Amino acid sequence: MKKILFLFVFTMLVCTHTLTAQSTTDYRLSTHILDINQGKPASGVTITLYQWDPEKEVFEEVASGKTDENGRIGNFLPSTSSNEGMYKLKFETLAYFNNQQIASIYPYIEVVFRIEGKGHYHIPITLSANGYSTYRGN
Repeated sequence: MKKILFLFVFTMLVCTHTLTAQSTTDYRLSTHILDINQGKPASGVTITLYQWDPEKEVFEEVASGKTDENGRIGNFLPSTSSNEGMYKLKFETLAYFNNQQIASIYPYIEVVFRIEGKGHYHIPITLSANGYSTYRGN
Protein backbone atom coordinates (compact mmCIF):
# COMPACT_ATOMS: atom_id res chain seq x y z
CA MET A 1 0.00 0.00 0.00
CA LYS A 2 2.83 2.39 0.86
CA LYS A 3 4.46 1.71 -2.52
CA ILE A 4 1.24 2.52 -4.36
CA LEU A 5 0.78 5.73 -2.39
CA PHE A 6 4.42 6.71 -3.01
CA LEU A 7 4.08 6.04 -6.76
CA PHE A 8 0.87 8.08 -6.89
CA VAL A 9 2.43 11.08 -5.09
CA PHE A 10 5.62 10.83 -7.18
CA THR A 11 3.60 10.69 -10.43
CA MET A 12 1.55 13.73 -9.38
CA LEU A 13 4.71 15.72 -8.59
CA VAL A 14 6.29 14.83 -11.94
CA CYS A 15 3.11 15.77 -13.83
CA THR A 16 2.81 19.08 -11.95
CA HIS A 17 6.45 19.94 -12.64
CA THR A 18 6.07 19.05 -16.34
CA LEU A 19 2.97 21.19 -16.73
CA THR A 20 4.61 24.11 -14.92
CA ALA A 21 7.73 23.86 -17.06
CA GLN A 22 5.67 23.80 -20.25
CA SER A 23 3.72 26.92 -19.28
CA THR A 24 6.86 28.93 -18.49
CA THR A 25 7.91 31.21 -21.33
CA ASP A 26 11.57 31.48 -22.19
CA TYR A 27 12.82 34.84 -23.39
CA ARG A 28 15.59 35.62 -25.86
CA LEU A 29 16.60 39.00 -24.49
CA SER A 30 17.28 40.44 -21.08
CA THR A 31 19.03 43.53 -19.77
CA HIS A 32 20.03 45.20 -16.55
CA ILE A 33 21.63 48.41 -15.31
CA LEU A 34 24.32 48.66 -12.67
CA ASP A 35 24.87 52.16 -11.30
CA ILE A 36 28.63 52.09 -10.74
CA ASN A 37 28.54 55.45 -8.96
CA GLN A 38 26.38 53.97 -6.20
CA GLY A 39 27.54 50.38 -6.60
CA LYS A 40 24.01 49.03 -6.88
CA PRO A 41 21.35 48.19 -9.48
CA ALA A 42 19.36 51.01 -11.05
CA SER A 43 15.68 50.29 -10.39
CA GLY A 44 12.69 52.00 -11.96
CA VAL A 45 14.41 52.92 -15.24
CA THR A 46 12.22 52.72 -18.34
CA ILE A 47 13.77 50.73 -21.17
CA THR A 48 12.22 50.49 -24.62
CA LEU A 49 13.08 47.83 -27.16
CA TYR A 50 12.98 48.63 -30.87
CA GLN A 51 13.47 46.37 -33.91
CA TRP A 52 14.91 47.56 -37.21
CA ASP A 53 12.46 47.34 -40.14
CA PRO A 54 14.65 47.08 -43.26
CA GLU A 55 11.77 47.86 -45.63
CA LYS A 56 10.84 51.11 -43.87
CA GLU A 57 14.42 51.77 -42.76
CA VAL A 58 13.34 52.72 -39.24
CA PHE A 59 13.39 51.25 -35.74
CA GLU A 60 9.90 50.29 -34.56
CA GLU A 61 8.93 49.85 -30.92
CA VAL A 62 8.51 46.23 -29.84
CA ALA A 63 8.22 46.38 -26.04
CA SER A 64 8.83 48.56 -23.02
CA GLY A 65 9.31 48.02 -19.32
CA LYS A 66 10.86 49.31 -16.09
CA THR A 67 13.79 47.75 -14.32
CA ASP A 68 12.92 45.86 -11.16
CA GLU A 69 14.62 46.28 -7.77
CA ASN A 70 17.58 44.30 -9.15
CA GLY A 71 17.89 46.67 -12.12
CA ARG A 72 16.67 43.97 -14.52
CA ILE A 73 14.17 43.32 -17.25
CA GLY A 74 14.24 39.66 -18.21
CA ASN A 75 11.25 39.23 -20.47
CA PHE A 76 11.96 40.84 -23.82
CA LEU A 77 11.27 38.74 -26.96
CA PRO A 78 9.53 35.43 -26.24
CA SER A 79 11.57 32.59 -27.74
CA THR A 80 8.48 31.09 -29.38
CA SER A 81 9.14 33.05 -32.57
CA SER A 82 12.14 33.94 -34.70
CA ASN A 83 13.82 37.02 -33.29
CA GLU A 84 16.75 37.40 -35.65
CA GLY A 85 17.46 40.96 -36.68
CA MET A 86 18.81 44.29 -35.53
CA TYR A 87 17.51 45.84 -32.31
CA LYS A 88 17.96 48.89 -30.14
CA LEU A 89 17.50 49.25 -26.38
CA LYS A 90 16.77 52.80 -25.24
CA PHE A 91 17.57 53.38 -21.56
CA GLU A 92 15.70 56.47 -20.24
CA THR A 93 18.27 57.72 -17.74
CA LEU A 94 17.18 61.36 -17.30
CA ALA A 95 14.42 60.67 -14.75
CA TYR A 96 16.67 58.21 -12.89
CA PHE A 97 19.38 60.84 -12.33
CA ASN A 98 16.86 63.64 -11.71
CA ASN A 99 15.34 61.56 -8.88
CA GLN A 100 18.78 61.44 -7.28
CA GLN A 101 19.36 65.16 -7.92
CA ILE A 102 22.43 64.31 -10.01
CA ALA A 103 23.27 66.12 -13.23
CA SER A 104 24.02 63.76 -16.11
CA ILE A 105 25.11 64.42 -19.67
CA TYR A 106 23.04 61.39 -20.83
CA PRO A 107 19.27 61.97 -20.98
CA TYR A 108 19.05 58.51 -22.56
CA ILE A 109 21.36 55.80 -23.84
CA GLU A 110 20.75 53.77 -26.97
CA VAL A 111 22.48 50.44 -27.57
CA VAL A 112 22.14 48.88 -31.03
CA PHE A 113 22.87 45.16 -31.46
CA ARG A 114 22.08 42.18 -33.68
CA ILE A 115 20.45 38.88 -32.70
CA GLU A 116 21.56 35.86 -34.70
CA GLY A 117 20.73 32.23 -34.06
CA LYS A 118 18.74 30.88 -31.14
CA GLY A 119 20.89 31.77 -28.14
CA HIS A 120 19.94 34.05 -25.27
CA TYR A 121 21.16 37.64 -25.45
CA HIS A 122 21.81 39.65 -22.30
CA ILE A 123 22.65 43.30 -23.04
CA PRO A 124 23.46 45.13 -19.78
CA ILE A 125 24.96 48.53 -19.14
CA THR A 126 27.10 49.88 -16.34
CA LEU A 127 26.21 53.50 -15.73
CA SER A 128 27.35 56.67 -14.02
CA ALA A 129 26.27 60.26 -14.55
CA ASN A 130 29.11 60.88 -16.97
CA GLY A 131 29.78 57.53 -18.60
CA TYR A 132 28.44 54.12 -19.49
CA SER A 133 29.61 50.81 -20.88
CA THR A 134 27.86 47.84 -22.44
CA TYR A 135 28.70 44.26 -23.31
CA ARG A 136 27.05 40.94 -24.12
CA GLY A 137 26.51 39.21 -20.82
CA ASN A 138 25.02 35.83 -20.02
